[in-house]
Amino acid sequence: MTTRRDFLLASTAAVGGIAVAVPEQAHAAATSRFEKYLGPHEMPKNLTLLSIANPDGSETLGIKTDNGIIDVVAASRFLRIPAPQTLDALIREGNASSLTRIAATSGKTKIKAALLDESKIKFGRLFTRPGKIVCVGLNYKRHAQEVGMKEPRVPPLFNKFNNALAAHQCVINLPPRDVAYKFDYETELLIVIGKAARNVPEADALSYVAGYCTANDFSARDLQLELPSSQWMIGKTLDNFAPIGPYFVSADLVGDPNNLKIETRVNGEVRQSWNTNDFIFNTQQMIAYISKHWTLDPGDIIFTGTPHGVILGYPKDKQVWLKAGDQIESSIEKLGDLKFQLA
Repeated sequence: MTTRRDFLLASTAAVGGIAVAVPEQAHAAATSRFEKYLGPHEMPKNLTLLSIANPDGSETLGIKTDNGIIDVVAASRFLRIPAPQTLDALIREGNASSLTRIAATSGKTKIKAALLDESKIKFGRLFTRPGKIVCVGLNYKRHAQEVGMKEPRVPPLFNKFNNALAAHQCVINLPPRDVAYKFDYETELLIVIGKAARNVPEADALSYVAGYCTANDFSARDLQLELPSSQWMIGKTLDNFAPIGPYFVSADLVGDPNNLKIETRVNGEVRQSWNTNDFIFNTQQMIAYISKHWTLDPGDIIFTGTPHGVILGYPKDKQVWLKAGDQIESSIEKLGDLKFQLA
């Protein structure tokens, strides 16, 4: 298996007599080489995807296979298969069949040079410019109990902005103490919308989902709850306060999103360990409710709330807020372990 460093050292690779550019050149030229996709809009199936942070600053798709990670940019050029270069593009354009074709070649010699060792990859952001980042608050029964609040009658909605989006294995640089210091974790299931949804009935809601990810709605509780008028958005959307990853997993591989084990570990200590079957509003209900108020577009993402065990739910005298140097792991069954560190 080729490491990404080995692959970058090669200036060109000949495939069937065709000179193929190295990733830096390929990343810049890939979109101009192929015409814009005009085929049917398809959602990904049987795919586990990640984002690769490249030396040229781009963030492009990788396909996780039993044989390693396929670098989509390189493989699409080797195989002459036009393919979306990012997850944002995949979901919006709907060119999923090309990725399925590329994934099927993972054991073939002709794309060996595009096969990377996952342990050598620097992860990029799965999402860089979703149209909307919608967040549902207070959405687990036990969590509502621990913070002393009644279960809401409808899903409480707020938002994050794109500046908060961060990658697996990122570092969150905390603001100065005079800005905020009550930092808290919130491991959450992330829903990725795959096609336009407006006034969707609950019975059909899952058919609008492209896939799911592990995410963390990282929070500054003092900004969220102690400023005048309760500034939820400010406490939730500082830079890098929305790490997501390591994978996007297509909905067909996940199955029932309302029955997944979910866990948070801080410096190796388990802090949250529960199941999405404790949702107050399940996945279908969230999508149906949100789509009554505005259209959910392909590529929009939804944070779905966190289970009990957050620091905010501890007795006041036992609340030890997160600090620089802490390492956070967020895990959701079938979706992988999201890791990040505070600085």
